[in-house]
Amino acid sequence: MLRLLRLLSILPVQFLCSRRDLVLENLVLRQQLSVLRRRRPQPRFAATDRLFWVILRRLWSGWKRALILVQPETIVRWHRAGFKMYWTWISRHKTRVGRKCVSGELQQLIFRMVAENSTWGAPRIHGELKMLGFDISERTVLRWMRRAPRGSEPAKRWAAFLNNHREAIAAMDFFTVPTLTFGVLYCFFVIAHDRRRILHCNVTRHPTSEWVIQQLREAFPFDLASGYLIFDRGSNFNQEVLDTVKSFGVEPKRTSFRSPWQNGVAERWVGNCRRDLLDHVVVLNERHLKRLMSEYVRYYHDDRTHLALAKGTPAGREAQQIPDAGCKVVSTPRLGGLHHRYDLAA
Repeated sequence: MLRLLRLLSILPVQFLCSRRDLVLENLVLRQQLSVLRRRRPQPRFAATDRLFWVILRRLWSGWKRALILVQPETIVRWHRAGFKMYWTWISRHKTRVGRKCVSGELQQLIFRMVAENSTWGAPRIHGELKMLGFDISERTVLRWMRRAPRGSEPAKRWAAFLNNHREAIAAMDFFTVPTLTFGVLYCFFVIAHDRRRILHCNVTRHPTSEWVIQQLREAFPFDLASGYLIFDRGSNFNQEVLDTVKSFGVEPKRTSFRSPWQNGVAERWVGNCRRDLLDHVVVLNERHLKRLMSEYVRYYHDDRTHLALAKGTPAGREAQQIPDAGCKVVSTPRLGGLHHRYDLAA
């Protein structure tokens, strides 16, 4: 009796399932027939057709038996493409949760603090950011500190050293000057870092170490020597020159190989001298160059303004009062008219 009841309950279900499969199969065949009827050289499936097969794959387990125009792998590929498009669309409209992302402005501020303060750790930088009103954790600060660029650190440390000891630092260097007869003259100079003053300047054809030692004696008379003297690794600055520098009570500081930026004050003066004077004249001989350099050093000290000195001069040129209406301004030529100095008429 129980078996009969079970059989009677299963028969309607099987009948309905077979009826459902028959309806779906007819629907599938009609859909493929409509694709074949389209006037094209080769039947192509539109986006709606692909969507139809993707949905049918999820509703009917026997969908593979009715396929004629496409392969089952194609339907699977369409389904995966639709899955990707669906979740891409969902991710674009996803609402963010948790902490806010660190903005680009805050990242650059952290990088700036790391570059400007080489001894600071995450607690110090986090404290500064907290004082500025930024809501960020110390752990996040540490993570971004590890991503900070480190390329300019040696230059920053060297610049800080020069800035903290500029009153006690001098630098010396050579630069070459071609002559009218295709010869080469060597110009030697010593410059102080505090006010960019030229302590000594001279010209020679033979820059030997003995000649350099004599120039240093003239540059540092009596007890006026600086605490440090920066120079490069030229062959002119040999061990005898180092011993002479130490005898003055000055500590020599050689720059690294191929690092002219470590002697930036001297290199800047060489560039100024060339742009202001040497690029505009043809040097005749040693005597001619000495006269030109003497005039340029005088102009450099008394008249030429400097960005590093807040638009002042090494000799401390005083700014004049605001001129009255109609007051006459007098120009005085310097270096043969290459440059001029301007003053108010008395």
